[in-house]
Amino acid sequence: MASATRTPLLETPPLGRDDVELLKRETLHQGFFRLEALELRHRLFEGGWSDVMRREVHHRFDAVGVLLYDPEHDTLVLVEQFRAGAIDDPHTPWKLELVAGLVEKDESLESVARREALEEAGCRVGQLTKVHTYYPSPGACNERVTLFCGLVNTQGLGGIHGLDEEHEDIRVHVVPFPKVWELLSQGRLDNAMCLIGLHWLAGQRASLRAASQPIPPQGETDEE
Repeated sequence: MASATRTPLLETPPLGRDDVELLKRETLHQGFFRLEALELRHRLFEGGWSDVMRREVHHRFDAVGVLLYDPEHDTLVLVEQFRAGAIDDPHTPWKLELVAGLVEKDESLESVARREALEEAGCRVGQLTKVHTYYPSPGACNERVTLFCGLVNTQGLGGIHGLDEEHEDIRVHVVPFPKVWELLSQGRLDNAMCLIGLHWLAGQRASLRAASQPIPPQGETDEE
């Protein structure tokens, strides 16, 4: 069904949370994550209400990603690890990704970025710049991801990292930007965080390199 209507200003959503009537919420599974079934109806753009519908929603913790970029050497940090969600991938369930982790209670997003960089890549981060906050899959999941760019010195980085108690086995790669862009074009970096972060970096790379100040190597601080 289509009709000619005036396009509203996109900056101001015409409908909000008050235009959804939640009739029933049922927990189908409660583990590390939660799966819920919702019965609801919502207002329609042309007026009136939808029929009652059932939707299943995967409840996850919010997450933070950090694109680790060395402007002096024009290199990035990629992490490689097994991903259960890609177990049926026709090529490999080991994925190349950006550093990322879940937000714990009362933890700032910036703290998550710095903590995960240290845990997953043995990397201390300098300046942090927020790139975007987005829903990876709002049709079925409530997770929101905040992505940062963190400036680092990649000299000396590498090896195997991760927390034993979280069964992490993470290999760290330091890769020149042109090679990372080649991997993206080849489909090797097949996740939303890489796509969003690297397209952002492609537009900001020249200005980041021009404005960058020397960053101490890992293990050194300004006070040392």
